[in-house]
Order: sequence, then structure tokens, then C-alpha cells
Amino acid sequence: MEFSKKSKLLIVDDSAFMRKLISDFFEGNSYVEVIGTARNGKDAISKIQQLEPDVVTMDVEMPEMNGLEALKRIMEICPVPVIMLSSTTVSGAENTLSAMESGAVDFVAKPSGTISLDLHKIKEELVHKVKHAAKVPVSKLKRVEQAVKQPTKITNFSSIKRETISTNHKLFQHRSNKESSEINISKRNWSNTSKKIVLIGTSTGGPRALQEVITKLPKTIKAPILIVQHMPAGFTKSLADRLNQLSKIDVKEAEHGDILQDGKAYIAPGGSHLKIKKVNMNFQVVLDQTEPPRSGHRPAVDVLFENVSTFNDFDKIAVIMTGMGYDGSKGLKNLKENGNVIAIAESADTCIVYGMPKAAVETQLVDEVVDVDDIAQTIMKYLP
Repeated sequence: MEFSKKSKLLIVDDSAFMRKLISDFFEGNSYVEVIGTARNGKDAISKIQQLEPDVVTMDVEMPEMNGLEALKRIMEICPVPVIMLSSTTVSGAENTLSAMESGAVDFVAKPSGTISLDLHKIKEELVHKVKHAAKVPVSKLKRVEQAVKQPTKITNFSSIKRETISTNHKLFQHRSNKESSEINISKRNWSNTSKKIVLIGTSTGGPRALQEVITKLPKTIKAPILIVQHMPAGFTKSLADRLNQLSKIDVKEAEHGDILQDGKAYIAPGGSHLKIKKVNMNFQVVLDQTEPPRSGHRPAVDVLFENVSTFNDFDKIAVIMTGMGYDGSKGLKNLKENGNVIAIAESADTCIVYGMPKAAVETQLVDEVVDVDDIAQTIMKYLP
């Protein structure tokens, strides 16, 4: 990705100290310049209309109009990519997830509450996320906001809009369901009767994408689902609880020793790699805090994929959705080299950030490239 002219940043926080601290992070930055600050949500809306920033950082907890209320108004009247700054409390995590639903591109957890004197700990993360969020098209934000207002419940799995990878793996060709079903893309030994496991990896934009996918899966799904979403500890529990409330299947934050069950989704807790092990006839969750982060992530999609690739007791459906970076593409190679695997990547059209799926597609091992709305049906197509 090339960055030519500097992206314009507006900083929104009720604390003058925090506004100054965050501004200092971007002093001399080659890609981002701070063009203004705002002290609350109302001030932010006015400044966005006046200054037209490319990206906004916004505190969740502010007087007069908090970050959540402001975000909803911003998405209605002057959409712009927003990075939320959140506290790590339970209510902070829940508010952050609400913000993601309402169209925030991403969030950064403050290390120690509303006024974080040690904010420098998250400087690198914040600068990185702001730089990339500034390039997210406004059309993607509007799509998210509309999807929240008009959730779609799909019960008919026969109508599937698909994209298949052409022979050079660079051009995508739309085909009808009938045509695409006649194309054999590395499905040599696929059988709908053998045992299955579903693996999902995602990052930036993931909470909204997961909601789009997980809520459409039927309770009768004949497979367990393992999910890696790049998130810090404390946030994954709130994500699991929220998805569990909205979904037909059971969703939980994975715990060490959980026995994998069909119709249940297990989300890797922030700070732990998610793995499995075989105990007698069952498979159990293994949470690993000792293996270091991979490409800066723990949990990492690569670690999950690599671990599951060592078991031939089931066929695998691997799904890589929106996110920065390339986590998952290395693990996908391991999966494909060991056993039967169908790989699904989210299309560039619906990704908030087309990083992880793009890296997966570039391995030339992806079987299906589909919009996020169609991922659930595509998963179900390969299950008994």
C-alpha cells in the first residue's frame, strides 16, 4: 500500500492532556498529520464537517455526547473512518463492540483507564491503525452502518452468490450457482459425510464480519467452529457473549479443556493461542500463553491453522476474513498440505481491510472468494 499525501487526523477526547499526548504521537509522522482536536462528541461532529479529516480517533467515554452517540451521528451525516479509544473494563469492552457494530473501523485499548499516563505503551499500535484506517473507503463504513440497521437472516442456503478464482488467480469471474457448482477447485476428496471442523480467522473489521457470518449458521450445523479474532484480553469474552445472544448456535470464549461439540463456536481469548488436542475419542481446547505472539498476534490464525493441520480425523473448512496483514496465509499452506481442506476468503468488496484475505488468495490455495453476506451459506454447502 502506498501513502502519498499525508492523511488528516482529528483527535477527540475530553481530556486536554490526552489530546496533547496523542497529538505528540504523530509529530513528524510521514503519513499522518493532526489537523485539529475536539473535546466531546458534539464538538467532533462540528469539527469533522468543518475540517473534513481522513480519520478520527475518539474516546468512548466523554461528557455531553459520548463516543458511541457521536459515532452513530457521524456515520449518518458525515461518515469518516474512526478508531475508538476504549477502557479495558467490562462495560468498556461492551461499548467498544457496540462502536464496531455502528461503523468504527477499529479500536485501541487504553492501558490504564480514561487518563492513561502510560499511553506511550500503545503508541505504535495506534499510529499503525490510524495510518491504515485513513485509507478505508467511506462506502465500506456506510455498508456496515446499513447492515446494522437492516440485519438479514438467511434461511435458504440454495441461493449462493459466488466468485471463483480464475486460472491465473488474479482475475475473478462471477458465475451463477449452477455454473460454479460444476467447477472442481481442489475438492478432489471432499465428502459431505465425513467429520468436519470450521476454522475462522479475522482482524480489523472482524467483529462486524463475524456477526454477519455466525448469526446465519443454523443450530444443526454438523461441525465445531474455532475462531481467532485479533483482540486484547477482556474484549473476546464480550464478543463471545454478544454473538451468543444474537446467534442460533452456542458461542463462547474458549476455555482450556473445553470438549469440541458440533453447533458450538469457540473464540480464542485475547492473549492465548488457540489449539486442540485429542483425548480418547474427543478433541479438547488447548490455550497456550507460552508460545510467543506470531506476527505480533496472540492469538494468531497461523498457529490455529498449523495446529489443526496435524489432525486427520476431520476435513477442514478454513475461512479468512477482513483484517490487516497476512496472518493465516502461512497456516493455510500447512492445512492444504495435510488432508482435505476447503479455503474461503472474504472478497475485497466487503472487507473493511483487504489484507489477510488478499494474502490468502495470493497463495493460490483459496477455493472460494465470496462477500461476507454469503460466507455462511458457502460454509454450509460443504457440510453434511
